Amino acid sequence: MASATASISSRPAALRDVKAARIGAVRQQVAVAPAAAARGQRARAVRPLRAAEQGRQPVSASAASAPPVAPVADEVAAPAADYEALARELEGASPLEVMDRALAMFGSEIAIAFSGAEDVALIEYAKLTGRPFRVFSLDTGRLNPETYQFFDKVEKHYGIRIEYMFPDAGEVQELVRTKGLFSFYEDGHQECCRVRKVRPLRRALRGLRAWITGQRKDQSPGTRASIPVVQVDPSFEGQDGGAGSLIKWNPVANVDGKDIWTFLRTMDVPVNSLHAQGYVSIGCEPCTRPVLPGQHEREGRWWWEDAKAKECGLHKGNIEKDAQAAAPKSANGNGAAGAPDIFESPAVVSLTRAGIENLLRLENRAEPWLVVLYAPWCPFCQAMEASYVELAEKLAGAGVKVAKFRADGEQKPFAQAELQLQSFPTVLLFPSRTARPIKYPSEKRDVDSLLAFVNSLR
Repeated sequence: MASATASISSRPAALRDVKAARIGAVRQQVAVAPAAAARGQRARAVRPLRAAEQGRQPVSASAASAPPVAPVADEVAAPAADYEALARELEGASPLEVMDRALAMFGSEIAIAFSGAEDVALIEYAKLTGRPFRVFSLDTGRLNPETYQFFDKVEKHYGIRIEYMFPDAGEVQELVRTKGLFSFYEDGHQECCRVRKVRPLRRALRGLRAWITGQRKDQSPGTRASIPVVQVDPSFEGQDGGAGSLIKWNPVANVDGKDIWTFLRTMDVPVNSLHAQGYVSIGCEPCTRPVLPGQHEREGRWWWEDAKAKECGLHKGNIEKDAQAAAPKSANGNGAAGAPDIFESPAVVSLTRAGIENLLRLENRAEPWLVVLYAPWCPFCQAMEASYVELAEKLAGAGVKVAKFRADGEQKPFAQAELQLQSFPTVLLFPSRTARPIKYPSEKRDVDSLLAFVNSLR
């Protein structure tokens, strides 16, 4: 990506278009096509679909899946597309080419996730394709004033309406009343991020078939080194529900941060004023601070925690797990010791082998038990973690015990023979008055689906 030493806002429009093509590294046969030239003439007039123009409303499954008011895609994504092959095909493609392919394939059923930082580059790339596009953002309620001002500036610059997602007011109230406004300084940021970011994101994505992120390989040491430009999302579900129902695009995965900034300056794109104050990676106000010269950009996030674990949970499926396959067995013989445990919550009971054997033997249980058989390294188990923990919290005190049993490693033959395990995760309900557990038959592992299963058999 060519470097630029100053803004080109005062340069002639023709020269600006030439530099835009150079920065995007658009292949010549694409750039000179008549259709692309026509798109270039209307690029600055591009607006998201009308569903995003009705004010600052959260993305919902019904709104995001509503029929578009006008054709917006050149093609429809094939459900059986080989995204691993597509990722290999696009590995050397420019961000502009990747963005164009994503918008062409998914039309109104894809949206850009915008955090209010340098990922504004994604919106600029989308505009340059000449295609309609949608943008959503997570308003956690704890952002810097400068970030809110930046949102407004971006909306006016591009003529769009950002689709804001908000956390559940009841969950925020419960968290703050129980643990205070700054509990994350004492016991880690994951709980707060789950309430304010992960769950709102899950609601947004359930109305889409694909989403576009600003993840880069150079952003976080030890956690994002193997991000592909396109993948089946390993953590979240889309419109159709179940594993594989959501596609994740990372157009700038292979771009260095300095090249992103060269692009932003060259294209005269508005940026968050916090960047001029030393902020690089920007999140919520209490959890973000400027970095010093020579520090990695993520060191300004959750600075009181491990420098190599700067993740909030939005991209959990892309976190590197070093040498998982070759890791030694853990003390309890349940598989890779290097994989951190999941479903960690006071509302979820952790069962030992003896505990679940005792549960199997009981014919008259005092209350029903819901148990997930899991392996912590399994991406599908990781994908349902937040839903299962939320379900456990909902059922607390409702007469249903929620538990987990790690069923990989040496426990796998037992789980296959006695607990109907075929693949991870497997969810079982042990009714109060029936000896044999009942296996949850669906691939949909959202809270509502699991709750319906439990209630139908209580």
